[in-house]
Amino acid sequence: MPDDMTALLTRPALELAALVRSGEVSARDLVEGALRQIEARRDLNAFTYVDADGARAAADAVQPGDTRPFAGVPIAIKELHAAAGHPLTMGSDIFGAYRSPFDTSAVRRLKEAGFIIVGRTSAPEFGIVPVTEPRRFSPTRNPWNPNHTPGGSSGGAAAAVAAGMLPVAHGSDGGGSLRIPAACCGLVGLKASRGRISPGPEIGDSFFSTQGALTRTVADTAALLDVMQGYEVGDATWAPPPNEPFAAIAARPPHALRIAMTTTSPLDTAVDPTCAQATHAAANLLASLGHTVEEVTPPVWQSAQLESAFTTLWGAGIASGVRFGASVTQRAPDPSLVEPLTWAFYQQGTTDCAADLTDAMTALQSYARGVIAFFTTYDILLTPALGQRPLKIGELNTCGDDPQAEFQKAVAFTPFTPVWNVTGQPAISLPLYHGADGLPTGVQLAGKPLSEGTLLALATQLEAALPWAARMPPAPDRD
Repeated sequence: MPDDMTALLTRPALELAALVRSGEVSARDLVEGALRQIEARRDLNAFTYVDADGARAAADAVQPGDTRPFAGVPIAIKELHAAAGHPLTMGSDIFGAYRSPFDTSAVRRLKEAGFIIVGRTSAPEFGIVPVTEPRRFSPTRNPWNPNHTPGGSSGGAAAAVAAGMLPVAHGSDGGGSLRIPAACCGLVGLKASRGRISPGPEIGDSFFSTQGALTRTVADTAALLDVMQGYEVGDATWAPPPNEPFAAIAARPPHALRIAMTTTSPLDTAVDPTCAQATHAAANLLASLGHTVEEVTPPVWQSAQLESAFTTLWGAGIASGVRFGASVTQRAPDPSLVEPLTWAFYQQGTTDCAADLTDAMTALQSYARGVIAFFTTYDILLTPALGQRPLKIGELNTCGDDPQAEFQKAVAFTPFTPVWNVTGQPAISLPLYHGADGLPTGVQLAGKPLSEGTLLALATQLEAALPWAARMPPAPDRD
């Protein structure tokens, strides 16, 4: 195994695949290095399950010359998504020792691309909140400062990549769950357009959530989108395929774009000055790159119905998940088996009627039409990625006595991300800056429907102007 394996694992996944293909590094070397780093950083609690034997066996089957785009590169799967033979707990006790008999379509595509799955990364119970502190697995910590959250719900994935355990990690985004941890941990997080990545095989479509990845570079993000995107038989909705690979689009400079910028929260919450300052700095950088930037807030940006309608649909989804967990372990839903916040959503989801769901969906779709109409004038909207600095561990307590008050902490922390899950538009978080507190400070770019290519090309331009991939958290204190 190369002596510099720790540094090697922080290099782009595309570079690692090229090294395996040429025979300069073996897939087994990469997997052993990842397993060693996972063990060395147990203090971060990023993983819920490590499949060392399975990863070694898969790595040994990869030979030099393998033409798959990511042959031999280690990756991990987020706890909320199925990988055949691995535990599927949704971060909750209600799932017991259940193991999934199948892969999600996106996970299957990652395997087909040659990735080696080394395990599963932690997420909050049912992915409800933007911190990763599930009662079942205990808190996951931010490599930049272990007293703070890595974000959520793909918090374990972000911690693993940021700490150098893996070059990239699988995740998903139902209200910002890729973009939030990317902002907390200094990574790239893209939420693709609705229907771009199949949610199969278990469901036909998903209004809020889509799978994706956390990476260090825009090129890796684009290449992973090429791997994961595309129609699967039985999908109820799907995005049309791009005219060329996203990797190729991302590599070309974008034309001059008309960019709007706002630091106004769509949920009428306060915005931390560091987050706002980073957004203004990004606006100045974009203008220096030849783009037209105007500070303007979409006319329908704030809506009194947005939060209530979102949580109505959210509650229905959580209730369905709790029922599924109970069914696979052959027991009834019980408040002792889930966290109090989860139980509150379960009760809401089982109390609301079909008319409530229809009303909520109608309200969200009406709001989405108004927001999308704003993009007939502008190509991009720039916002802060977060409303607050990364929360401290325990600051948002899903087992607290007042679940609604705890959820309001989540709303204040991440008001800028759920909008794009509602509208279905693509959005990306980029780690352009750091705060005086030493923590990463991300900004968010949202694009027109189906405009991932434009977002990725612009992100590549920003990455070249203000490189971030070499930034690493401080070495852990081993005293």
